Amino acid sequence: MTVDLTATQVLAGLGVLLALVLVWRAGSRRAKAAADAARASARLLSLTGRVLVTTGVIVGLQWLVITHGRDSTLLWVVLGLPALFAAYSLTKALTVTAVDGSRGRGGRR
Repeated sequence: MTVDLTATQVLAGLGVLLALVLVWRAGSRRAKAAADAARASARLLSLTGRVLVTTGVIVGLQWLVITHGRDSTLLWVVLGLPALFAAYSLTKALTVTAVDGSRGRGGRR
């Protein structure tokens, strides 16, 4: 059994193979980008949950001290300490100079 292929048929076959490889690579890149986006949104959701829980704890403690406490020093500590943490976090967040953008090939810096 012999297969007789012309030069045009061989080139057409190579073209189809090249097209398949390019489509496969584009699909894998798109899948990687979607996975990265999902990871980033899960990270944001996790951060939001931690912020809400911490806020609930702080507000609960402040409410307890304000309604049941009679010591003014304790009142200043309960109100001032979260304000210090918030001021530190805001100052740090607003003075960030580096941007954590997309990385080059291979995910390395």
